[in-house]
Amino acid sequence: QVQLVESGGGLVQAGGSLRLSCAASGLTFSNYAMGWFRQAPGKEREFVATINWNGGKTRYADSVKGRFTISRENAKNTAYLQMNSLKPEDTAVYYCAADPENYYRGSSAVSEYDYWGQGTQVTVSS
Repeated sequence: QVQLVESGGGLVQAGGSLRLSCAASGLTFSNYAMGWFRQAPGKEREFVATINWNGGKTRYADSVKGRFTISRENAKNTAYLQMNSLKPEDTAVYYCAADPENYYRGSSAVSEYDYWGQGTQVTVSS
């Protein structure tokens, strides 16, 4: 069965960096766009970044543009989210997700993603 497993979350001070990883199994990884989303307590899950099947197209939420970078290594079935200049408002559970329909461009819509990881907590202290 399909599994997405996130890792790399933790506690960091404001201004610091973290790199999240998403290891995929049970699917042909290069057939999927990958996305990162986050959900803070009491809030809706929100789009963070997406990358198309070959890494040629990326999109970001305005709130993270210039600070976060999404990437992927198809040979390792892994997607990444490099997060720099972290702010307390970045605190959330971060989820990776796989989207087969929009493999060529990625999507910012939660509903477009078929598979989800269990999430990894990121906490940014002020």
